[in-house]
Amino acid sequence: MANFAKPESALKRAEELINVGQKQEALQALHDLITSRRYRAWTKTHERIMFKYVELCVDMRRGRFAKDGLIQYRSVCQQVNISSLEEVIKHFMHLATERAELARSQAQALEEALNVEDLEADKRPEDLMLSYVSGEKGKERSDRELVTPWFKFLWETYRTVLEILRNNSKLEALYAMTAHRAFQFCKQYKRTTELRRLCEIIRNHLANLNKFRDQRDRPDLSAPESLQLYLDTRIEQLKVSTELGLWQEAFRSIEDIYGLMCMVKKTPKPSLMVVYYGKLTEIFWMSSNHLYHAYAWLKLFSLQKSFNKNLSPKDLQLIASSVVLAALSVSPYDKLYGASHLELENEKERSLRVANLIGFDVEPRSEKKEVLSRSSILSELVSRGVMACVTQEVKDLYHLLEHEFLPLDLALKVQPLLNKISKLGGKLSSAASVPEVQLSQYVPALEKLATLRLLQQVSQVYQTIQIGNLSKMIPFFDFAAIEKISVDAVRHNFVAIKVDHLNGSVLFGKQSIEAEGLRDHLSLFSESLSKARLMIYHPAKKVAKLGDALSNLAEIVEKEHKRLLARKSIIEKRKEEQERLLLEKERVEESKRREHQKMTEEAEQKRVSAELEQRRNQRILKEIEDRELEEAQAMLQEAEKRSKRKKKPVLDGEKMTKKDIMELALHEQLRERQEMEKKWQKFAKIMDYLERAKREEAAPLIESVFQQHLAKEATLHEREQQQEIELSRQRHAGDLVEKRRLGRMLENERIFQERVVSCREAEFNSLKQERQERINQIIQTRKQDRDTRRKLIFFLRKEEEQQKRLQEEEDARKHEEAEKQKREEADRKAKLDAIAEKQRQRELELEEKKRLEREEVLGKSMPMSLEPSTIGRPSEAGATAPAATAAAPTPGKFVPRFRREKIDVAGQAPPPETDRWSSGGRRDERNSFGGGSRTSWSSSRRN
Repeated sequence: MANFAKPESALKRAEELINVGQKQEALQALHDLITSRRYRAWTKTHERIMFKYVELCVDMRRGRFAKDGLIQYRSVCQQVNISSLEEVIKHFMHLATERAELARSQAQALEEALNVEDLEADKRPEDLMLSYVSGEKGKERSDRELVTPWFKFLWETYRTVLEILRNNSKLEALYAMTAHRAFQFCKQYKRTTELRRLCEIIRNHLANLNKFRDQRDRPDLSAPESLQLYLDTRIEQLKVSTELGLWQEAFRSIEDIYGLMCMVKKTPKPSLMVVYYGKLTEIFWMSSNHLYHAYAWLKLFSLQKSFNKNLSPKDLQLIASSVVLAALSVSPYDKLYGASHLELENEKERSLRVANLIGFDVEPRSEKKEVLSRSSILSELVSRGVMACVTQEVKDLYHLLEHEFLPLDLALKVQPLLNKISKLGGKLSSAASVPEVQLSQYVPALEKLATLRLLQQVSQVYQTIQIGNLSKMIPFFDFAAIEKISVDAVRHNFVAIKVDHLNGSVLFGKQSIEAEGLRDHLSLFSESLSKARLMIYHPAKKVAKLGDALSNLAEIVEKEHKRLLARKSIIEKRKEEQERLLLEKERVEESKRREHQKMTEEAEQKRVSAELEQRRNQRILKEIEDRELEEAQAMLQEAEKRSKRKKKPVLDGEKMTKKDIMELALHEQLRERQEMEKKWQKFAKIMDYLERAKREEAAPLIESVFQQHLAKEATLHEREQQQEIELSRQRHAGDLVEKRRLGRMLENERIFQERVVSCREAEFNSLKQERQERINQIIQTRKQDRDTRRKLIFFLRKEEEQQKRLQEEEDARKHEEAEKQKREEADRKAKLDAIAEKQRQRELELEEKKRLEREEVLGKSMPMSLEPSTIGRPSEAGATAPAATAAAPTPGKFVPRFRREKIDVAGQAPPPETDRWSSGGRRDERNSFGGGSRTSWSSSRRN
């Protein structure tokens, strides 16, 4: 690790290394400086060093070095100059983006250069071979070699910057800008995987922000500016996700926006809510959730009508038509009919969750939530006045499908309306945030709804109908599609239908007197009869009395209606004024809080800096005084050492003050300097006399030697010049002779050269033709080989699958046989173990019986063997008594047979035996018995 006195030295050293091509060493030098603890005080030089550092990291694609350096630089300038970190990060991202774009342009230029007409003529054999082996095109290889590494580095740059800037209240704007640029990168280059990772990273950052609330520079989400930045980032995430077709990620972005608003208990601006509901309509339509799609359109219609002052009547009519058609597209039957309890609970939980997202209630209360259904949204359309804004075709379609009873010609009346509706739509000029409205997307769902309504009404009138007649009544689909729709309706208990293909008829289920359809039919019939009776018998007097009594009813209703509208507008204005005042009050309080916080932080920083400055000055003064005292004492001691020969008074440094010591030391130095100057003056005078005398004596000798040297040099020069002239003449004469000799060969050389050139040209042409033929043959051969190889691989794969199947069957059979043998072997081993156990028990009993008999025999023979040893040598009885006593075995102690034989022959006691040897004898005897038993057991087992 290099140590530099100043940061400027490190920067200068890095530039020198870059100039000589050693970028890695330059990067390492700057990295060591940035990570060092010696240079923690921020200066402008640090910023220049960081600019050079990130440039080197981008040139060498060192993402880890860049991340480490930026983290260290953040800790340096976090509390001093945070704008410097912002500038460095912006420069870093600019360089990475610029290099990625440059690589992409180079790849495109390379692709255009390779885009020629005759590919076979321009391709080299090695290019053809590489394309056959790798299976890649030229563009794919160039992208992998040029573009992909820089795109990876750019993606790593965005991740690094987001990781460094996360949860930093002073760089929230830069964090949001980086996130937006990362989203645009994913959108521009269709990077779906990176977009998912980016969304997860931002989601984790917000989760950590809520989890660790005691961080020092944690952003305050309650502040309007911070909340707007976070919300804009999520909105951009939602837009990019929908544009790339990542609908699941888009739905998670919707949940992120809702969770963020629930966190701060605030509702976003209407402009953002328009984007929110616009994307929500697309998500629910792509997921085929027509009910939620219709509710999202209804919320979008309410927002546009309430807050968009520039909304034209045509655009409002188009949005209202979309709302009504989306509501009509919802299936008229319950799709959860016959579902299990668990499925119903999951669907209920899911409905509550989606209802919160659609309602956008930042304080959700389950008791106030109504169940989302088709009937409820249709009633809301009427109550909110949506039907008054739609086109006439949509209004007629709504009345035909929901209120009319036309079992024979319902579909025929609906078809022209659908044809007109399919031509409506387009972009909205006064609602830029709303996606393009195309009413043709609802036509298939409306055709299905018309089919279901016709089947429902026909089932109330007819019991049987011919398939041909039913097909004529429904011009949208053929009978196969009608049958499929009927199956779904029967499964969800919407209608009761049976199809008899044998007789070519459709049977409708029987309905009882209490059936709902028959009851409605009878009530409609009674209403029609009442109307006919009133037309025949006019109640003139009653109507006149009613008209006289309520002559001013229309005026009263009109006045009351106007009064209610005026009251409603006044209430809305008061609410808006109250909300405005509340927002203004919150803004003022927030500004006061920020100013107070800023003043407190500035006062604290001033106090801390003043204390640091005071302590630093005191430390510097103390160090200066200590250093001066030490220097004075050292000077005094050195003066005492130099003046040992002179008689000096004894000085006590501890009792003298610093001023006295300094004066004494200076006086001593001055005296020594004066004495030294006198000595040098005397020595210089002596040396001057000596040097002048030596030069006066040496001057004539030097002159004579110089003259002799000049004469020698002149003679040598003349001799060398004559030799050079003679050699030049000889070389010139030889060159002339050689020129005349070679001049005779020029014509032969020209003829030989022409002959060689013609031969080589003919050989080159023949080789070129052979090479072209060989290349064509190789291409044809490889094509045939590739076809043959593919067929061979196909047959080998089939054969391998057959062999594998046979092998699996064989392994299964062998496995069963092995299991069977293992069971038989286990049974046989159990029987043998039982037999062996019985044999071992019998042998143990025999051994125990023999042991007892042997002990009885030994107990009788041992006293007789001891008597000769005590009588044989009486003179040595005293000397050998201790040994005999020690060697004599105790009664009941076992003595081996060879010991007993020696005692009987020699007539003396056996040598001393320790318990260890006697126990070993017993162990040997047991081993011998055991060996016999094992031998007999093994022989019996073999038998």
